[in-house]
Amino acid sequence: MAVATLSGALAPAATASGGQGGPPGRDPALQRELAGLVGAPGGPPGAIAVLTRDGERQVYAAGTAELGTRRVPRPDDHMRIASVAKAFSGAVALSLVDRHRIGLDDTIGQRLPQLPSDWHGVTLRQLLNHTSGLPDYSGSEAFLEIIREDPRHRFDSRRLLDFVADEGLLFPPGSRYAYSNSDNIAVALMAEQATGQRYEQLLRELVYRPLGLRSTSLPQGYRLPVPYLHGYVVRPPDPPEDVSEAISASGAWASGGIVSTPRDLTAFIRGYAGPELLSPPTRRQQQRFVPGGASEPAGPGANDAGLGIFRYTTRCGVVLGHTGNTAGYTQFAAATPDGRRSVTVSVSSQVTGDPELLARLRAAEEHFVCALLRRDR
Repeated sequence: MAVATLSGALAPAATASGGQGGPPGRDPALQRELAGLVGAPGGPPGAIAVLTRDGERQVYAAGTAELGTRRVPRPDDHMRIASVAKAFSGAVALSLVDRHRIGLDDTIGQRLPQLPSDWHGVTLRQLLNHTSGLPDYSGSEAFLEIIREDPRHRFDSRRLLDFVADEGLLFPPGSRYAYSNSDNIAVALMAEQATGQRYEQLLRELVYRPLGLRSTSLPQGYRLPVPYLHGYVVRPPDPPEDVSEAISASGAWASGGIVSTPRDLTAFIRGYAGPELLSPPTRRQQQRFVPGGASEPAGPGANDAGLGIFRYTTRCGVVLGHTGNTAGYTQFAAATPDGRRSVTVSVSSQVTGDPELLARLRAAEEHFVCALLRRDR
């Protein structure tokens, strides 16, 4: 989720360095791919990719975790995962579906009658696959003005939809696909209404604990736990600007506020894309895809939208996952449907403003997916 465009600029990316933490036999071509991304004009200062196959982990790292140091990005570095947080809200909602606490066809009118009456026919399913038609609060001029004046402003996360409460739906629910940050705010509010528990507690009980996530959290403020992968605004020829702690997570909340690590993100996506977290009937609903529905930014290959998850059909095969971007970070996390193989790619700048660099990132992601799916593994 791109909460705001901050002032600041990029300089030439840091020199690439070798990966750490993986077993012997890492693919030199993948290391060159990641180093080339960091070394590209306007490239991110740092990048880390983690490939996991049947419990064997390979780590590829390039550049630096913090400019001015020689520290390479590591699997235990904290980072903002941006809209990959939407997969977490999907995991909460679908876990509650499994427990018969909420239904996919439950409507906003049934669960959140205080929201605008024009929205009342929207279902949980439509929120999760971005066919709801809800206007995007993060594009509201009133919201953006607050961010511009004070990027660290502490929002009441449960009132974010107030920014668009005077707007009707953009289209009839279910009639088409449109990615909206409002959708996952509404998902979290419906989960709270169904359980009487705060969303943060539901994350701990339904996602973090079952999947063994020890370094993942949903903060309200702007601070990051240490150590962390520093995120930068890169606009050559100016020097990179460190924006790691420039923006409060409260303005993104369930739509993009989660902080995690490459290690935890790997465990999460294996559980959520695979069979570990959800029952077979609920997984079948999760994987009813809207053709052409792309995540933001688009992931590798052709994109289709499921419930809190996307299908990426690459030249080498299919993986399921999510992407995300915010000031200082761009993320990709995906796994095979059996949960046995996964890949995460995290870079320390928001590359979406540079079409050429984004195309290069998507190509790199596809190369990593192809390495993940190789039949000889």
